[in-house]
This record gives sequence, structure tokens and C-alpha cells, in this order.
Amino acid sequence: MDPEPRSDEDLLSAPDGASFELFYRRHAERMLGYFVRRTRDAELAADLTAETFAAALASRRRYRADMGYASTWLFGIASKKLIDAQRRGYAERRARRRLGMERLELTDDDIARIESLAGIEAGNLIEVLVPDQRVAVQAHVVDEREYAEIAHDLNVSEAVVRKRVSRGLAALRDRIGSRP
Repeated sequence: MDPEPRSDEDLLSAPDGASFELFYRRHAERMLGYFVRRTRDAELAADLTAETFAAALASRRRYRADMGYASTWLFGIASKKLIDAQRRGYAERRARRRLGMERLELTDDDIARIESLAGIEAGNLIEVLVPDQRVAVQAHVVDEREYAEIAHDLNVSEAVVRKRVSRGLAALRDRIGSRP
């Protein structure tokens, strides 16, 4: 581990490959979980994760720290990749072609591990929440994003995000407690 942890923004702005590798290592599992929760397909999630990081590497010179968090920038790329995959259904072929790679064949253990990152049951439970609470709980609990980052993205105060998460979790506790 780094003796002095560098910020994501510093890592992304640095020209060396080692810095980008550390940025990748920090965000790869979270990104994989993000995609598998949305696609319910471990192999597609792995492909979209690879494509997202390939795009981030190719365009990191355009990243500007004064425009927002590096993780927000990365999730912006991920969102576009997901929309693209849903619209055209070819993210898999495109990522392999761009990277010049054969499709990575995942084992059953790989797929089970990726699906465990998804928190699939939790993802289904939050669908019952009101929209503001659902977005906050999804971002903080499921996607493991910081309150400050979520507040920045939603253009609300950190206190508002904390309250939405708290109320959402309380509603989920009540709902789970009322199950037979």
C-alpha cells in the first residue's frame, strides 16, 4: 500500500502507467459490481468493465480535476458504455475488438464471485423505496460511494443525502421485519 495514499484525481492525471494501474485497482471491483447489478450478466459486466477502463485510459488526458471527482468521471464513462450496450447489444464484440483480445471465458467460480459483488437481493429490495431514497441508498450502500460525492452529483447538501439514506434504510428494515 502507498505510504502516502494519492488521490484518484492525482492518479488519473499522472502520465505513468503505474498510477493508472493503481486507479484501476481501486475502482475495478466497484465498477464490476455496478455493471452486474444493472445487467444481471456477469460476463457482460466483465466486458463493460474492461471497456470502461480502456476508454478511461485512452481519454484520461481530457480529465480535469477542477470539473469533479475522478470516480464521478469514471462512472460517467461507465454509464455511457452501459447505455450503448443496452441500445445496440454489441459491447462485448466492441470491447474485444478495441482491445485486440479474445473473450475471457469466466469459470463458474468467477461468475459466482462477480454476482456476489452485485448484492442482487439488496438491489431488488430498494426498488420499493421512493425515488430520492432509492437513489441515495443505491449510491451509498450498494455502489459504495461517499456522501460528499453523491451530494455533489445530486446538487444537494451532504446532510440531505445522509437523511435520505437513513430514511431509506429505516424503510427497508421495516419492510424486511414485516416479512413472514
